Amino acid sequence: MAVAAAGAGSGPWATQEKQFPPALLSFFIYNPRFGPREGEEENKILFYHPNEVEKNEKIRNVGLCEAIVQFTRTFSPSKPAKSLHTQKNRQFFNEPEEHFWMVMVVRNPIIEKQSKDGKPVIEYQEEELLDKVYSSVLQQCYSMYKLFNGTFLKAMEDGGIELLKERLEKFFHRYLQTLHLQSCDLLDIFGGISFFPLDKMTYLKIQSFVNRVEESLNIVKYTAFLYNDQLIWSGLEQDDMRILYKYLTTSLFPRHMEPESCLFLLLRFLTGPLNLNDPDAKCRFPKIFVNTDDAYEELHLIVYKAMSAAVCFMIDASIQPTLDFCRRLDSVVGPQLTVLASDICEQFNINKRMSGFVLGFLFTFILLPPMNLAGKSTILGDIVLPVDRGEVYVILIKNVKKLCATQFNNIFFLD
Repeated sequence: MAVAAAGAGSGPWATQEKQFPPALLSFFIYNPRFGPREGEEENKILFYHPNEVEKNEKIRNVGLCEAIVQFTRTFSPSKPAKSLHTQKNRQFFNEPEEHFWMVMVVRNPIIEKQSKDGKPVIEYQEEELLDKVYSSVLQQCYSMYKLFNGTFLKAMEDGGIELLKERLEKFFHRYLQTLHLQSCDLLDIFGGISFFPLDKMTYLKIQSFVNRVEESLNIVKYTAFLYNDQLIWSGLEQDDMRILYKYLTTSLFPRHMEPESCLFLLLRFLTGPLNLNDPDAKCRFPKIFVNTDDAYEELHLIVYKAMSAAVCFMIDASIQPTLDFCRRLDSVVGPQLTVLASDICEQFNINKRMSGFVLGFLFTFILLPPMNLAGKSTILGDIVLPVDRGEVYVILIKNVKKLCATQFNNIFFLD
């Protein structure tokens, strides 16, 4: 648990403060239809973290959430409760699939002070957590699960409740350890993608490269091209690419970070065989699920990197990539990708010098207190929005256009 200490005043009687950030207390998934009768309540629980909690407490907590959801349906049948505020914590509810409920309980931030008699006084910061931010985090938990496992219903169809429980345990046991609730902010609401700005000619080179590779390796179904953890090209639908991008930039790429001195020597698979010269090398690639609302495609994810450029190749999961295929991909992609990465780096440095980049100008914020919607912004100055929150977006659109015109003149848009 992260703790920040601050002292006020000086001397032996100075007041000491300790600040504790928000923390995950529990996370569980249940389906009320799996245990409708008395004595069967445990059957509703599909996953519960932390697992060390005794059975009766799990049943009690799930039952309380179920009662809250049912009670709020009385007033709004189509929009049940999304969150519950208490002094010590906040609970967030999400129904990603019919009758499947995900619940995340987050402890409110704490400030611990010393009273005059030396006893600790705890203050819970009840208004520090934004519902929209943490509701989005809960939704992302489901989206990330669905990317690698498909829907809950798909697991039920494949192997029933036991298979679903097994997949939930395997995925969330590791995934919940990567949640950094103390650093969640407004950007988590949008789940945006950072795009790498390029001039037209370099962009066309990349598009040509993607077309040639997909023609040479005809089993490749979709391709995504990134540089410096920023997206340049993607053949996936936007919603699928958004969650794949989050996985790449927050999980896969950080696990394979290399010292800058090694970047120019780097040419390898981030997923798949570690050594192409080893005849016993394992060609195991993670599977992902895309277009789950429509075609429901299951794909192998192959990620190949050269210098600061990374390319994701997605092929149908019914085709098992062999070591020969990986060697062929390496011979086709490696030389071209190395040249492209050098071109992109050179072009970026030229643009950086010509445009006179001001780094601080690239980062913007809008701070709106929840009561009166008055605040400050690095691009808007003082702002007061007493009528409608939608006005924020109108002002933003105008300023983003101005920002693009002055700083990002190399960006162009495709219809």
